[in-house]
Amino acid sequence: MTDYNYDLIIIGSGPSGRTAAIQAGKLHRRVLVIDRKDRLGGVSVHTGTVPSKTLRETVLNLSGWRERSFYGRSYRVKDQIQAEDLKARLHMTLDHEVDVLEHQFNRNHVEVLPGLARFVGPNEVEVATEAGDTTRVTGDKFLIATGTRTYRPDYVPFNGKTVVDGDEFLEMEEIPRSLVVVGAGVIGVEYATMFSALDVRVTLIEPRDTFLDFIDSTLIQDFTHQIRENGVDLRLGSAITKIEDEGSHIEVSLENGRHVRGDMLLFAAGRMGNTEALNLEAVGLETDHRGRLSVDRKSYQTAVPHIYATGDVIGHPSLASTSLQQGRVAACHALETPTLPESPWFPYGIYSVPEMSTCGMSEEELQERGIPYEIGIARFRETSRGHIMGLEHGMLKMLFSLKTRRVLGVQIVGEGATELIHIAQAVLNLKGTVDYFVQNTFNYPTLAEAYKIAGLDAFNRMPIPDEFKVKKSDAETSKPAAKGKSTAKAKSTKAAE
Repeated sequence: MTDYNYDLIIIGSGPSGRTAAIQAGKLHRRVLVIDRKDRLGGVSVHTGTVPSKTLRETVLNLSGWRERSFYGRSYRVKDQIQAEDLKARLHMTLDHEVDVLEHQFNRNHVEVLPGLARFVGPNEVEVATEAGDTTRVTGDKFLIATGTRTYRPDYVPFNGKTVVDGDEFLEMEEIPRSLVVVGAGVIGVEYATMFSALDVRVTLIEPRDTFLDFIDSTLIQDFTHQIRENGVDLRLGSAITKIEDEGSHIEVSLENGRHVRGDMLLFAAGRMGNTEALNLEAVGLETDHRGRLSVDRKSYQTAVPHIYATGDVIGHPSLASTSLQQGRVAACHALETPTLPESPWFPYGIYSVPEMSTCGMSEEELQERGIPYEIGIARFRETSRGHIMGLEHGMLKMLFSLKTRRVLGVQIVGEGATELIHIAQAVLNLKGTVDYFVQNTFNYPTLAEAYKIAGLDAFNRMPIPDEFKVKKSDAETSKPAAKGKSTAKAKSTKAAE
């Protein structure tokens, strides 16, 4: 190992790359992070997770969205919202994220080398800098955390202004009056609902008959009703045949003969693994048709034992939250350090308007597996906190096993869903039951009280366990019969008199 420049070389500084680097630094190992950008953070910080969530918060604040149920749909915090208003907060947040990350790397003695990396041998990479220089470094172990890039098919006339992908969308010069979003995946749904909250006329196109299929269908039905009520024109079940840039507008032709027109088009139908430039042939690695790598999901080793891969580049679940965990686990395994494994249940968070979040199994999964279950549902408008906040929508759904009474899955749609879901995550991982929600007290008034309501909703329909049944003594059981006899005797005596 001492013959190599580094114990661990990490390619990419996104969520999984950063946690792997910090973990390796805390283990006092020689670690190098190579990133093609001169600013750390990867897609998550610069064009993905952090920017989109910052944009969402800015939109909801400036539009006064959360207060409209009280003050009417015409209520605004700022009357004329411009693209620069959205970008101002965005840039402040990104600068802060990069500053924190650089400080963490410095504190943990993590070295950084900006440039484009490619393998030239089993334990050697060549790094090309923007200045045109090349450097070669060697490492005992490698971690590929290069993330993904937007999928840009040839039939889409991208121009960077009115026809854009998910990365270019954040650089818009002005807010369009109408927006066409192609692809009802997580990214497409988030941006479509955000701009609908700005009163932009949004058309969301998805070639399949359904969308976000990993989410419980009850939740999707409620969500679909809400976004349509908020003004999103949802077009499902028809593929696109042509996209034309007409200069003054964008024209989209659908397979069913319909046409959609908009000022701007966002193409958000899929992403590809960032692996093309890595020269993986030099180390004997292959990717799938989307440029993704296969790994052992416990250690994150690839087919080549000393090379690991984490984050979006390995596909599902492609979440910043799970990537953070994967990086830590991979670094510990690579550096032969025992660590706690990942927990089996993790939350999904979709930062749309309204939010959605799930943890555990959906009702469809339970039906497929033939697991007997009961459902508990709570509406946010039924809670005092929901009424105080002016929430007209929002739902929490819980699924419980009829055999073990354990929580099997929780789905939430509505304000604060991505925060509330962590209560469910804790109970799921600790193998808690419906009884937890009935026995325990929740702060009042809070949205978390919806757990209590949903728990009682299911509890009241489930069989009562023997230990909760009231046990009557033999004497108590015989009392009603004795009382009945004495009453009958008294009646007969009175009749004789």
